[in-house]
Amino acid sequence: MQVIGLCRFSYPAIGGFQVEHDSPRDRAAFLYDPVRMEERFATFETLTLPSLRAQTDPDFTLLIVVGDAMPEPLLARLLDLVEDMPQAVVAPRAPGRHRAVMREVINEARIDTGLPSLQFRMDDDDAVARNFVAALRQAARDVAPLIARNRHVGLDFNQGHIARITPEGICARATVETLWTPALGMAVAPGASRGIMNFSHAKLSRVMPVVSLPGQDMFIRGHNGFNDSRQKDGIRPVRLPPLDAAGEAQFRDTYAVDADHVRAVMARA
Repeated sequence: MQVIGLCRFSYPAIGGFQVEHDSPRDRAAFLYDPVRMEERFATFETLTLPSLRAQTDPDFTLLIVVGDAMPEPLLARLLDLVEDMPQAVVAPRAPGRHRAVMREVINEARIDTGLPSLQFRMDDDDAVARNFVAALRQAARDVAPLIARNRHVGLDFNQGHIARITPEGICARATVETLWTPALGMAVAPGASRGIMNFSHAKLSRVMPVVSLPGQDMFIRGHNGFNDSRQKDGIRPVRLPPLDAAGEAQFRDTYAVDADHVRAVMARA
């Protein structure tokens, strides 16, 4: 089965954000703010990309959706970061309706093999375990009869960590959460036009079968000041203690996320 991941890297969509803006221009101004972009590049470089480069099964495609008016220095910086990653495809798009644009990007990347595609989504401050792609394929094999009878089936790896990167290293805690976006996969039938970006992740089980897959750490959900879900009033702070040496070793082994790399990148940010 073809495995396709999608990551929006500061794409100024119409819709798709919990915090709204008056126009795509206003949204782009917020997204491309220099302070915000430094943070997004830092999390993308230290969390997202290392975990994907280290996949035990490297046979996947990562679609990175950006705005077609992303400032040239930012685009060049992004292209430099993924230059050595053959799975990465940077996909510039004009501002448009979020779900329609994401559907178009994913469907253009799909190969007609007669088999379902396995799709996943990540934010640019998330990470997955080194064996995520392999585990996603194995999960699809394990529930093959269910996938054969349904256009869409959710595959929810629900155990992992919440983490924040700092100049001192990584602050994190373990968590088990249902239908969070990192490490949430979906099997999509060959004839289905809608994919993982066309459904509300939190409501997935209302419209399709979802298989929960606990028991192994499979994701890092990034936590920082620019999280879209944390921009509204009344959001409770999440206490994240610094990782000790054992915790840092666990992050290296599980996610290929290195605290020394985090400290080096944050020092120059």
